[in-house]
Amino acid sequence: MKHPLSLRITSVDTYDVRFPTSRELDGSDAMNPDPDYSAAYVVLRTDTGLEGHGFTFTIGRGNEICKAAIDALTPFVLEAPLDDLGEFARRLTHDSQIRWLGPEKGVVHLAAAALINAAWDLAAKAAGKPVWQLLADMSPQEIVELVDWRYLSDALTPDEALAILEAAQTGKQERIALLKEKGYPAYTTSPGWLGYSDEKLTRLAREAVADGYTQIKLKVGQDLQDDVRRMRLAREVVGDDIRVAVDANQRWDVDAAVEWMTALAPYDPWWIEEPTSPDDVLGHAEIRRRLQPAGIKVATGEHVQNRVIFKQLLQADAVDFVQIDSARVAGVNENVAILLLAAKFGKPVCPHAGGVGLCELVQHLSMFDFVAVSGSLQDRVIEYVDHLHEHFVDPVVIRDGAYVVPTAPGFSATMLPSTLSRFSYPDGPEWA
Repeated sequence: MKHPLSLRITSVDTYDVRFPTSRELDGSDAMNPDPDYSAAYVVLRTDTGLEGHGFTFTIGRGNEICKAAIDALTPFVLEAPLDDLGEFARRLTHDSQIRWLGPEKGVVHLAAAALINAAWDLAAKAAGKPVWQLLADMSPQEIVELVDWRYLSDALTPDEALAILEAAQTGKQERIALLKEKGYPAYTTSPGWLGYSDEKLTRLAREAVADGYTQIKLKVGQDLQDDVRRMRLAREVVGDDIRVAVDANQRWDVDAAVEWMTALAPYDPWWIEEPTSPDDVLGHAEIRRRLQPAGIKVATGEHVQNRVIFKQLLQADAVDFVQIDSARVAGVNENVAILLLAAKFGKPVCPHAGGVGLCELVQHLSMFDFVAVSGSLQDRVIEYVDHLHEHFVDPVVIRDGAYVVPTAPGFSATMLPSTLSRFSYPDGPEWA
């Protein structure tokens, strides 16, 4: 196997992969009642035969637009050197003409995420390490150089980031040993989809507690009285010691969010996730301020389009929890920037996951954060949803309510060839 320095990307293959999850209402919430979990999927092929796999996540219609955007970016990837993954990411986000379509946001940014994540998968496979370890083994200076520092210096400078990373060197090996022994804490959204019956909700909530989870999450925002009933049922099943978070998926204006959550407050919700538009920094700040007397925290991030919005959410003290997504911003590099911002402002990172392969990817980022950035597991959990893992070569493993540390080289992103064939849209057997 050649060293990553000598790898040459010779071709790029893209796929529109969709799963008919709407049939069972898996993933249903107040804003997305009928999702078909999908991936705009990419394979980077090299002159060595080694491949890098990556994707970005959608919920069905429009997945073909993400695929087209990936195709539009492939000229920036062919023959691109992989010895500097910071520069590789900047090639995909700094082109002046492509950038006009949406500067570091929108479909073009999703496409960049797929390609950048595929490059990290390729580099980690070449190094013989899982991505979390590849990152953790980098020096603090090398990690700083991964980040695009444009627009961040008023909140976090490279020197401040370097100090955070250097401080986290102490105890790194002990934290790696702890991860390997106990895993990274998870919470589950599996009981909470809005399309599920009360019987299914209570059964899955009961099973979650038996499986070792200390936090579950319910979707809310469609009907207030229905949400009150569902929250009461969940609390009766799991008891007072299990955290129950709720997620509105951007359903409300500010006043509605406060009124709705005040009605749910007697059932002790741990956080309200995405109470309003992910772009509304000041709206989040106002919701958080008005819910603090009730002890309800605010979380957001899965639809936050770039590191600049995360920066502003932190500067405005608008969130209690930062929820990164592995494929919404521009892949690993931009998520490293967001992890560093969260560490500077002292906010726990609790990633969004589920979907197609998001659990597989984001576990690496949280484990890197614990080992080499924040050094903490306090109030930190990774979302877990038990959907579609069987389609991956290296699927996540959950044991006693925690993610087991991945050991296979790469980003855990590779789908089975049979899955790519069966679920390709619109001609795969599942759709034809």
